[in-house]
Amino acid sequence: MTTVLTTVAQTVATALAACGDHVFALMGNGNAHVLDALARADVPVTAVRHEAATVASADAYHRVTGRLAVATTTYGAGFTNTVTALAEATLAGTPLLLLVGDAPTSGPRAFDIDQSAVVHATGAHLVVLDAAAPGRAVVAAAAHAVAHRVPVVIALPYDLATAPVADATVPAPAATSPLGVDGSALDTLAAQLAEAKRPLVLAGRGARGHAEAVGRLADRLGALTATTAPARGLFDGRPYDLGVCGGFAAPQAAALIHEADVVLVLGAGLNQFTTKECTAFGPDAVVVQVDLRPEPTSALVTRAVRGDVGVVLAGLLDRLGGRVPLQPWSGAAEAARDGDLHLRRERGDDVAPDGRLDPRAVFARLEELLPSRRQVVSDGGHFLGWANTYLSAHEPDSVVLVGTAFQSIGLGLPSAPGALVARPDITTLIVLGDGGGLMGIADLETVVRCATSALVLVVNDAVYGAEVHQYGSLGLDQTVMRVGEVDFAAVGRALGAQGVVVERLADLDAVERWLADGARGTFVADVRVSPDIVAPYMWDQVAAAARG
Repeated sequence: MTTVLTTVAQTVATALAACGDHVFALMGNGNAHVLDALARADVPVTAVRHEAATVASADAYHRVTGRLAVATTTYGAGFTNTVTALAEATLAGTPLLLLVGDAPTSGPRAFDIDQSAVVHATGAHLVVLDAAAPGRAVVAAAAHAVAHRVPVVIALPYDLATAPVADATVPAPAATSPLGVDGSALDTLAAQLAEAKRPLVLAGRGARGHAEAVGRLADRLGALTATTAPARGLFDGRPYDLGVCGGFAAPQAAALIHEADVVLVLGAGLNQFTTKECTAFGPDAVVVQVDLRPEPTSALVTRAVRGDVGVVLAGLLDRLGGRVPLQPWSGAAEAARDGDLHLRRERGDDVAPDGRLDPRAVFARLEELLPSRRQVVSDGGHFLGWANTYLSAHEPDSVVLVGTAFQSIGLGLPSAPGALVARPDITTLIVLGDGGGLMGIADLETVVRCATSALVLVVNDAVYGAEVHQYGSLGLDQTVMRVGEVDFAAVGRALGAQGVVVERLADLDAVERWLADGARGTFVADVRVSPDIVAPYMWDQVAAAARG
């Protein structure tokens, strides 16, 4: 496509529209002209309230849709406000374009900083535009983001936005080819898997779109299956599926995972949650990681195979084509046959000894109330252990965890608009802690404005739970770990949502009525839970910290 344009901003806007189908934005001096051009071209733009949400929402949009993430904000403080979300996107391998303003070509102003140094510190890639061929530069940046699964920051010097372009060409984005795999490597891997006595296939987000092929491979191997937390739902309804792997696994499932002699990891990064602080697999297990990244992502990996998951699956199925489907390995069949191990959890009491709600009972009740067609957006924090263990997932890409790669809190509300825009057809459950909820509270307004159907669940224990359980238990002073209680329901109502404080399980009847009435708009449930009920995965982290 070639279009005659007049300014750098117009060319850049056309190129962004050619590469992505939705932009998440907060306007400032550095990107005002580009946003104006996007509006004139009728490109969908969602305005957010804090710059962190431009990147976090774009990241979530990619995780739900698989499409390129596009965000924009201004220079200086506008850009630096995105850094946590940008680092998260880099560590999570999200292909993303972030257009930001930059110092003018004449040199930095008194308030400019070295933005290139900040970009490189996050691990993102940097492209600085000029007036020669900005459209080509943006399209090339998008290709780099997709090929390398990395965010690319596109810096637009302040004085160039309205400057004329020398070459206004905006080439069509080139199609990307899957990364192939050496045939001998597949021969070796197929033989290794065929010899396994207790194989396990562990799928992450990199296996999206390949659930059927993974299932056929598991059948031929007699393997059990499991997923990472963000990939939950990939094997919904499949017999012999163990649910989530690692610190969030149900006890019976965790025991079977630990018995596996060969673990085939497809498109998963093997972080501390998935590996249960490096204790999920048996000490003699052979762990084979298939991923696009050039190096293994965990010390547990015995062998790394670099390649596209779909290509590897096709190659393995071809090599194992004559193998008849097998029953899962001895001792596992009866325990895992129905594929419901994930939900075999201790419900706890309705009320904890301190008089506040037991979060286990809360999430067990929510599992009964919520529609099966839903997506879950979760912030980071101690409460991660509840949504990821007590709530089922019935569709791929229905769990969005922006923040866990960087181990941050505060990106739950900032990421939620991206998921809401991506899936306006279903109810979105947004799960927050009170600490992270306050960090991202500005974009509760964005949620209210964007949501067709959203339930914001604040797991409110009036403490920074992860810190209390990890460091308070060591005898460290807890004064700054224990914070005052905030009425999130009142904040939600002030921003246009419905809201209720939940102090007894019966108070969830208000949520049930909202769902029965059509679940329209946004409902904030401020659930007062006990800080004394600890998610099991947290003890794994405490033990890992003690080991040093």
